[in-house]
Amino acid sequence: MRDGFSRVALTIAVLLLAAFVAEPYVARLLYTQEAPRTVAARGDLAPAERSAVALFETASPSVVHVFAVARASPDQLTGEQEGGGGQQTGTGFVWDAAGHVVTNNHVVQNAGPVAVRLASGEIVSATIVGTAPNYDLAVLRLGRVRSPPPPIAIGTSGDLKVGQSALAIGNPFGLDQTLTTGVISALQRRLPTGEGRELADVIQTDAAINPGNSGGPLLDSAGRVIGVNTAIFSPSGASAGIGFAIPIDVVNRVVPELIRNGRMPQPGIGIIAGAEAATARLGVPGVVVVRTIPGSPAARAGLRGIDPTTGELGDVIVGVNGRAVSRLSDLLGALEAAGIGRALEIEVLRSGRTERLRVEVADLGPGRR
Repeated sequence: MRDGFSRVALTIAVLLLAAFVAEPYVARLLYTQEAPRTVAARGDLAPAERSAVALFETASPSVVHVFAVARASPDQLTGEQEGGGGQQTGTGFVWDAAGHVVTNNHVVQNAGPVAVRLASGEIVSATIVGTAPNYDLAVLRLGRVRSPPPPIAIGTSGDLKVGQSALAIGNPFGLDQTLTTGVISALQRRLPTGEGRELADVIQTDAAINPGNSGGPLLDSAGRVIGVNTAIFSPSGASAGIGFAIPIDVVNRVVPELIRNGRMPQPGIGIIAGAEAATARLGVPGVVVVRTIPGSPAARAGLRGIDPTTGELGDVIVGVNGRAVSRLSDLLGALEAAGIGRALEIEVLRSGRTERLRVEVADLGPGRR
């Protein structure tokens, strides 16, 4: 009786073991699909997906890939410095039906021949119409195009809110027509540009921006350009979720001037300002006047620089038209807001006393007429 039970139990155990070992082979035999699988019905895209797809399909034909060959410097030509002469690439977008393209100045800075690849794949030559280094903006004009791309829709940056959607189209690392999405992370950031200047009210976004995105459009959820992608903050050089864009309201003011005159007027009064770091170390509030440019409005108004003989501090600009000035960007912002040809009341500290001088704002940019 006991032997019979043992044999039955052993038989069951052997059968279970055999079934366990054979199960994968049986499953492959019974369930292997040797024909193409039936495609499951997906259903409708989510509203947010439909919106992003429609936005990309509408805007991407107006986004282009910019290639510029960097000119070799004299040091490179004489062999004193290696490298250089490489290709600079970035992004741009079509501004108007005349074929003007907006991009970053640093994409075409010191460049020789410039070429543009359209969304259609067509490659055309382009000429630089004008540059504004202080705004990191440049305008190109396309050569003869078989099928001109449409101008992109322009919005405003004046009513942006932190948290609203932001989408970037560009060519990161040379990969054409890439869409990234995110939100507006912050507003009114400051971004250093050329010649020690700062651009105010810059847009910060977490939409991925990488090398090659420079000059491309930052769009709102309606597909309108709200900024020009220009920089990232990243120790590695790749996107870390902090990107910056020049506000479209600034672009909409600068670009027409570049198209008309090839340059952007640079309002100034004709001073050489002290470095902010050195000024801070001295504990001096405001903008230190190192020297004035001969014949400039500052020189005519009597502003005084540092005494070259004794090193004694001259004037420190602490206010413009009743508003405090604590650093150079404050002064430059006030000059730009006033405009060329306007007179300002400059408040300075001179030998421990406060004095007020009337100074006219002039165009001090290169190439002025």
